[in-house]
This record gives sequence, structure tokens and C-alpha cells, in this order.
Amino acid sequence: MRHPLWSPSPERLARAHLTAFTQRIEQRYGLTLPDYAALHRWSLQQPTAFWRELWDSSGVIGDPGQTVLRDAELMPGAQWFPEAQLNFAENLLRRDDDRTALVFRGENKVTRRLSWRELHAQVSQLQQVLAAAGIGPGDRVAAFMPNSPETVIALLATASLGGIFSSCSPDFGVRGILDRFGQIEPKVLIATEGYYYNGKTLDCLAKLREVLAALPSVQRCIIVPYTRTQPPLAQLNATLWPDALAEHPVKPVQYQRQPFNHPLYIMFSSGTTGVPKCIVHGAGGTLLQHLKEHRLHTDLHPDERLFYFTTCGWMMWNWLVTGLASEATLLLYDGAPFYPSGNALFDYAEQEAMTVFGTSAKYIDALAKAKLSPRQTHDLAALKALLSTGSPLAPESFDYVYEHLKPDLQLSSISGGTDIVSCFALGCPTLPVWRGELQCCGLGMAVEVWDDAGHPLPAGEKGELVCVQPFPSMPVGFWNDPDGQKYQNAYFARFPGVWCHGDYVALTEQDGLVIYGRSDAMLNPGGVRIGTAEIYRQVEQIDAVLESLVIGQEWRNDVRVVLFVRLRDGLTLDQALIDQIKHQIRAHTTPRHVPAKVVQVSDIPRTKSGKLVELAVRDVVHGRGVKNQEALANPEALALYHNLPELQS
Repeated sequence: MRHPLWSPSPERLARAHLTAFTQRIEQRYGLTLPDYAALHRWSLQQPTAFWRELWDSSGVIGDPGQTVLRDAELMPGAQWFPEAQLNFAENLLRRDDDRTALVFRGENKVTRRLSWRELHAQVSQLQQVLAAAGIGPGDRVAAFMPNSPETVIALLATASLGGIFSSCSPDFGVRGILDRFGQIEPKVLIATEGYYYNGKTLDCLAKLREVLAALPSVQRCIIVPYTRTQPPLAQLNATLWPDALAEHPVKPVQYQRQPFNHPLYIMFSSGTTGVPKCIVHGAGGTLLQHLKEHRLHTDLHPDERLFYFTTCGWMMWNWLVTGLASEATLLLYDGAPFYPSGNALFDYAEQEAMTVFGTSAKYIDALAKAKLSPRQTHDLAALKALLSTGSPLAPESFDYVYEHLKPDLQLSSISGGTDIVSCFALGCPTLPVWRGELQCCGLGMAVEVWDDAGHPLPAGEKGELVCVQPFPSMPVGFWNDPDGQKYQNAYFARFPGVWCHGDYVALTEQDGLVIYGRSDAMLNPGGVRIGTAEIYRQVEQIDAVLESLVIGQEWRNDVRVVLFVRLRDGLTLDQALIDQIKHQIRAHTTPRHVPAKVVQVSDIPRTKSGKLVELAVRDVVHGRGVKNQEALANPEALALYHNLPELQS
């Protein structure tokens, strides 16, 4: 008989925001909602009541108007809170006191903290700088920045004026920056002069000169000192951040309220199959969805410490920043997670009494491979939740977390994406955690699993993740897509009127979710669909293998499974290890999962947010070009897969 890995204590149940929210709904509507499943059903049956109750119970600052949802039958096209007026920054800056708002660490080189009052002061000064530069509703401000307080301040100042904010991390090359910012033509660029990674100091000024030369839309550039206080600004028509702020006195921040769907962010797809898509997200939908996920699904309370290991080129940065709206303290980190050792982030967690630790599945696997046991070396008493995303979290990683991190911990594997700047499936503080499963589908998210013909599938059967009702954080649209055709093709071409997300998943008997990988990366040997995560799960259990990547290679009028492995230093793939890998896969999956070829490589290509790029490797193996290698953290790795002799027979 299966048993959950964790269940909430009576004390946690009583304190949970979700418990209070459920009681609020029961009292207001005369209902009995005995469990999360009942509340979730109600949120789908009564979407207008649910989202309005979320607005009110979360204390959203602004005028909601009388109408919650117009044209509910249209997807896309439904209009949420069409009469509302609000400002995103006003909702995040609801506090103005001496408590800590932001803590920052740049590896082991820089440590800073800002109070809410200090945060207000810098937002006020930068708001005036941006206003003087002509930033108003709809104007774009771009940030080429590390995950530092200045990036948060830049977002808040931009949003306060009704501007649109966009960001990417400083490890992007010139082409990657221009592929993004060149499309949206920012009026102001805020950039770092350098950054730290893995103990190294890396300069950004040379590529910044190239970027500015190719971005004629930029009317003002502000350089944020990070690795040096007085960087050389020769050949740069730019101002240092401290000097720019000093141009204006501190005064109360002014907020321009805008309609609910007023653009807040332009975010970018990974861009590994072409120029990145520019996805526009609205202020109201982003705010409401994040408030729901932070308060009801993560149980985030005022003054708790929220951390996510992310760069500001990944949507989890945007998700993290909205934690200010729940009056949490944000713990920001920029740099390598294993520098100067694998204890770096847990040192941070202990020293800052971290409450919620967000990271990637790959990081958790790397901890296990490094044989670290933080519960033995660190005081994690304050830690109540661990969040994981970026790729499916293997069941064995669940075991590792409860054995080596903390047994009394809500482990939430969460999944959504840049496309919705939020989650379809995530955690629930009032539900148990089951091994290998995402705990639940999000409130207000009508998630189903469909077969190829568009028929809903029962629990346990694998298919496409779809959402059959509109939700507030659907994109406003794509930039430079006047007729909406790019947007339509991205999500609604396969099942008209239904959001098709591109994940291959199955619902569970506990109303949770298991993700088997991206649909477009599915393997199809002999016409049988196989999720890549099913293979990764088995390979990652072999100690000699640090990481792996699997593709389907077109071979003799069929598809054969090819597995690439990166081994521990000093090891060489031999027949004994190949046999061990194949036996592990065969014993725990099916014979069709067993790779026809196992090939050793010295590196596995990934996006800058750490995601595997199976499609890019598949293209290289088949002799097809990869259109946008700038999207990769290590594009040089692709050359390792070109004309491999092992794949010619």
C-alpha cells in the first residue's frame, strides 16, 4: 500500500491561507467544501466568483469594476475584469517600513540588503529618471542584468509609470540580446558592467557597446556598477546608476493605474528553434495568478523569506518578484549554485532563515550526485517548502529530498511556463505529497489530459496537457503580431478553442499530475510514444552518469532511441556500463524504452535556464541547422553531436 511522503500537520492546516480561503467561500456561498478537490471544482464551475474572491481576499489595490469576465466562451478572447484599474508596482510596494524587503548575494563577493523604505526611495528616484527619459504607458524598458536589487527596482519603477519591462541575464551574447531587445525597441536600457560566475569576474562593457550600436531606439542607458564601483564608460553614452538616481530627490512613488490587461512584461520563448517569440503579459493577470500561487498554493506569509534560484532571463524571476505583493522578503542570488562549494545555497538558507527554497530538478539531482546531505550540515529549521521546476522531478529525487534535506517539508514540483508566466500544476499546503507527483492542478485552471483525437483521458493514461477554460494570465498577445495569428498558432492550432501546452502528462488517482516531457521531444520507436523523462529517471540512478539526453534518430524507415551520457570525470563508457544502463531501463520501463545506441559525450547542451534541448541535438544529428544557438548556455556543445561515427551504423 502506498503512503504519502509528507502530510501537513494540524497546525499547518489551521494556519494555511488556503484553509482560511476555503472557509471564506463556504460562509459566503453556503457551501461545504470538504477538501481541495471540492474547492478546485468550485473554482472551475464559478470562475467569476472565484477570481473576484481571490482579488478581495488578497487585498488587491485598485478598482475591480463590476464585471469579472466578459466573453467567457472565447478562448482566446475572454476579457477578465474589463473595467478594472490597477498598478502592478503599487501592489508590490504596499509596505513602507524598516523591515527587510530584499537580500542579495552575488556568489561570495557581494552581500546587500534593502528595507522596504530604502526600496521605495530608489524606486521613487528611478521613476523620475525614467519619466524624464519619456517613459510612459506602453514604452519599453529593457534590463541586461543579474538577479540583483537594481533589476527589481527597474521593474517596479517601469511598472509604476505603466511602462513595459523586459529582461535578460548578462550571460547572453550580443546576438541573443539583439534577438530579444531588437524586436521590442526599448527606449531605456539598464545594464550591468560585469558579473560573477563560478568565481570568475566577467566583463560586459564590450558587448554592451555592440548592443547599443545596434539598438537605435535606446535614448538613455544606465550602467549598474557590480564588479567595480567606477567602470570605464569610454565610447558609451551612459550614466552610472548612483549618478542617475542622484539627479532626483526621494519623494512618494506615483502610480499610474491602467486597465487590467495593460502590458506589464514582454517575455521571450527559449528561441532554440528560431528568433524568440515575444510574449506580452498583462499586469492584472500576472498579479492575480501569482497572488494565488504564492498565498494559496505556497502558503507564503508576510515577512517569510522567499528564494528562487533563477536568472532574470527565466520566468521564475518574474514569479519571485511578485512575492513582494504578499509582503515577503525576497532572497536574491546571482552566480553559480555550486560556488565555492555545493553548500553555497544552503549556507544562504541557514543564515537568512529561508522559508521557501525554489530551484530546478537538475539542481536537486546534482546535489544527490554530489552526495550532499544538507540536513546533516545545516540548520534548516525555518524551511517549510521546497519548489522544483524546469524539468520533471524524478521520484528518486523526492526520496533524496526527504532523506537528505528535511523530512517535514512540503515538496512541490511545479509546472507551467513563460507562456502563462505561472503554473498549471503545483503544490498545495493542505494536501499530502506523493512520490513522483505534482500535488494538484491550480485553482481556476481547467486542466485535462487529451488523446490525439481531442478526447479526455482518465487517470493513469498519458496524453496532451490542455486547459479548456480561459484564465487571467493567458498572454495579452505576441509583440508584432497584429492579427494574432502567431499567438493562435502557438497554443490553439491543434485543438481550436482549447489551450494546448505541449506537455506529455498523466493525471493520477490523487488528482495530481505526472509529467513525462515535452510533446515535441517525444520518442516514437515503432509508433509507440515514450516520454523522455521516463528514460532520464532510470539513467540518473546510475552513479557513473552525471547527466543524459535522449533523442529519436530516424533510422531505416523507423525511429531508434539514442541516449547520450556525460560520465563522472575519468570514466569511459564501456560495454559493461552500456549493459548496466540498458538493464536499468529495461527492468523498470519496457523493452521499447531501451536505447539502440548509448554514446558518451563530454557536455550536454542546455538553455540558459538549464533545460535540455533535445530538439536542437536531434537537428544536429540529422544534419539540420540549429537556427538560434545564442539561446543556449553552452552552444559549443552542439558540435559534439555532429557526424558521430557511433550513429552511422
